[in-house]
Parts: sequence; structure tokens; C-alpha cells
Amino acid sequence: MTDTRKLQIALIGCGGIAQAHWRGIQAHSPRICVTAVVDTDGARAAAMAAQTGATPFPSLDEALAHGDFDAVDILLPHALHEEAAVCAFAAGKHVVLEKPMAHTLASADRILAAAQKAGTVFMVAEQAHYWPDARATQQMIQAGAIGEIITARAVFGGPVVPSDGGPRPWRYDLALAGGGITMDGGAHWIRPLRMWLGEIDEVVAVTGRPLAEMEGESLARAILRFRSGKVAVLDALTAGAVMGPGEEFRVTGTEGELLIEKGRGGRLLLFDKTHPDGQVILHKDEGRAAAFGYELNDFAGAVLDGTPLEAGPEYSLGELRTAFAIYRSAESHGWEKVWG
Repeated sequence: MTDTRKLQIALIGCGGIAQAHWRGIQAHSPRICVTAVVDTDGARAAAMAAQTGATPFPSLDEALAHGDFDAVDILLPHALHEEAAVCAFAAGKHVVLEKPMAHTLASADRILAAAQKAGTVFMVAEQAHYWPDARATQQMIQAGAIGEIITARAVFGGPVVPSDGGPRPWRYDLALAGGGITMDGGAHWIRPLRMWLGEIDEVVAVTGRPLAEMEGESLARAILRFRSGKVAVLDALTAGAVMGPGEEFRVTGTEGELLIEKGRGGRLLLFDKTHPDGQVILHKDEGRAAAFGYELNDFAGAVLDGTPLEAGPEYSLGELRTAFAIYRSAESHGWEKVWG
């Protein structure tokens, strides 16, 4: 018998990331039905409603009072996550929340407490966990394709995107974002390192602000020491007008290397004795975009079927805590514990 159950969901926030989630739902999460959209900008809510066939609302309170949905997908600036999540949990809704969980660790703790009290499904959406290239790398490491890991490197960022004359990005506002590129986009590069090398124990780092209009850091260079004793390098930079080619990830083992190329058309490559010039394992681009749908399909399965999430919300604290440890290290000029 075909299971036709649908998870009715409200999109809270109708900005750019909502478009990515909507495309993911359409392509890879057939069990989700968007029945409500919420945005304080009426025109943006109306446009999203026209796309999805959902009912628009000007606020989460209005949606909870009059909408028809069982779950919310929170797509707001980081500092607004707690208020929206706690409100949704109090109404008995399931919650999927864009990373990072919050703009401070104290706020994240309060969100987790509200989730536990509600007893509903709670997921922090970190699409890197579902990137096909990250998962293939994890499987190859576990299969011994490059022997024992020696070290790794992750490189995140790119040139500054020219302004189109629109409003100043909210990510440039430290009060809204909670930090700079490390805790925001950089989290997508920290997650795969944790998947491959285990939990991070401590970091030493420097940060800078070459992008002056961004209040948080737009440069971070860090050494991450894992509980296993392995070390990796994290480079994050948003600056300049043009940057050349390179790598996003390099994992070096005793028997070879795995390399994920930077930019569009990037590939996952295996270098070993049999393939000294590199064997193409997969092309990353299509899978990266699809990851939004994969993560939301995981959330739908947790709600509708009771299946465990591939990564629970507490796991996402690893990226957030790593970012804050990097910030502390930049101030102290020494090693800082991630979980201390």
C-alpha cells in the first residue's frame, strides 16, 4: 500500500534561503507540502505564496492562529531563531531550523530546552551533512581508500559579490548574525571535517576584517585539533574581487589523498598508487543543490515515520562551538577548547 501521508509545513521567512528550500522540496522531498508562508514583507510573502500555493501570513503568531500546518521551517536571521523556535514549540509544532541554531550558545541552550519540553521533532538544517561529495568522502575514508588519515584542510569563501544597490546584507550586522563567516557559511566546511575526523577538541586561530563593511570576521585561519589527536586547517575568507582556482577540501592519508575542487564544475578526486593523476569519483555541483531537499526529506521521515534524524540538533552545536572557540582564540592568542 502506498504511503500518501504529507507533512504540512510553514516557511518562516521568504528570503533567498527559502527559495533554496522550496527548490529542494520540489525536487527531493515529495512528502512535504508547504501550506503557509510567513514574512513581515507583505510583497515577499505574497510572491512566495504564489510560488508554493500556500497561504501568506505577516507573522508567525498569525500563522499559528489561523494556518494549517504541523511543522515550521525557520529561515530567519540568526538572532531571530530563538523567538520563532520557542513560539513554534509552545504551539506543539515540529521544527526544522536553518543553521546555526542560534547567535549565542545561551540562546541555543534555551532552544534545546524548549524542544525537549515540547517533545516534537527538532532538526537543525546543515545541508553539508547531505552533500554527496562529503558523504562519498566519508564512505571512502571508512573503507580505507587513503589509509590512515594524517591531516586535512578545508577552504571556504570567495570574492566579494558586488552590491546591486539593495539593502545592506543582514549578515554584515554582528547583532543579527552573532559572528562572521566562520559561524555562517564556514559551518558547512566544519561539518564535513567533523564527519571525517571526529569531534574537534581545541583550536588556535587568527581572524580579520578585510571586508570592512562586515562587522564580523571576513577572514579566519585556524588549526583544529581533534580528540583523536589529528589536526586540520580551516581557511575562511571573503575579500577581493577575483580569486583563482583551488581546493575546498583535501584529506591526506598514509595511502593517498581525497581532494574536492573549488568552484562550479568541481570534482571529488582520489589520488593513490593506482591513480597517481587522480580518479574522478563524482562531480559535486548537482548534489550540493539537492542537499536542501535531502535534509528536508530526512526531517519529513522523522516526523511521519519516527525514524531517527541522521544528525540530531545537539550535533550541530559542534560547528557553533568551534566558531566561538575560534573567536576566543583570536582574542587570547592561544589554544581554546571547543567543549570546555
